[in-house]
Amino acid sequence: MPNRPDPEAAGRGPEVAPANGVPPGLAGLPWELPRTFLGLECSHDSFVRADAIVLPVPYESTTSWGGGTRAGPDAILAASRFVELYDQEFGCEPAASLGIHTLPALELTRAGAEAAMAELRDAYARVADAAGEGFLLMLGGEHSISSPAILAQADRYDGRLSVLQMDAHADLRAQYEGTPASHASAMARVLDRADVVAVGVRGVSREEIDVSAASGGSTLVWADEMWEDDRWMERALDALGPRVYLTFDVDYFDPSIAPSTGTPEPGGGDWYRTLRFLKRVFAEREVVAADIVELAPTPGLPAPDFAVAKLAYKLISYRYLTRLG
Repeated sequence: MPNRPDPEAAGRGPEVAPANGVPPGLAGLPWELPRTFLGLECSHDSFVRADAIVLPVPYESTTSWGGGTRAGPDAILAASRFVELYDQEFGCEPAASLGIHTLPALELTRAGAEAAMAELRDAYARVADAAGEGFLLMLGGEHSISSPAILAQADRYDGRLSVLQMDAHADLRAQYEGTPASHASAMARVLDRADVVAVGVRGVSREEIDVSAASGGSTLVWADEMWEDDRWMERALDALGPRVYLTFDVDYFDPSIAPSTGTPEPGGGDWYRTLRFLKRVFAEREVVAADIVELAPTPGLPAPDFAVAKLAYKLISYRYLTRLG
């Protein structure tokens, strides 16, 4: 069991109400780790002091092949409790220096996909406003939840937002299976407000190719480009503006890393090349918020859940590269 940082030693003061709900007088008993990101205790007042806010959104409605993304956030949080906090890349425990607060899950309406996305846009905007300058990391859930979050973030800033989409698919269909609020339409919903740079793409429709070609704000970086050399990184970075929202669909990864997803595609990204690119993005651009979506946990196969939990920890750490050194 990984050791957890002492909040007083980290300079953030004592936690008043542990996330597992026990009163302070019972805090010394051998309770399990809180069911929060990394197993960190989260008091009510830790939200206002947090550097990073984790927002679970276990929404699933429009999945088109394999299901199970509703269970993704819980699986990520459960696996994260076993992620070692020490990171050799930084030579420290980032979680000991950063305040990380995990919110309860948002349970969206079941009155239809479009109603759910409208509800999420309002809810996400309120959370983002409350988080202020904190880094908001949303855990899904299917990819449709990204578009309301991106639009809510676009509303908060002047100028055009850039979206870095790590994904096997372009998600540029006007609608899919009868709804424009489909996971397959997530990026089509934001093209009028944001430039979208999709990295790792290898499964697209003719319609999506045409939409991308006709749009001045869509860039596709094909997965096979990534295996030739690192020039794709420069192309992707050049297409990104100064302010970026990162959406990470886990089917971006090769299925050997993340088979637990509804629409796996062979030939995806690997671990270290991906981290090297993401570190550059966080160092060279302002990443305002992020999400990780489309994990569909497989019973008896915990490795993908753990990989995604570790990726979430990396994203939070990269956001505070300057502070961590």
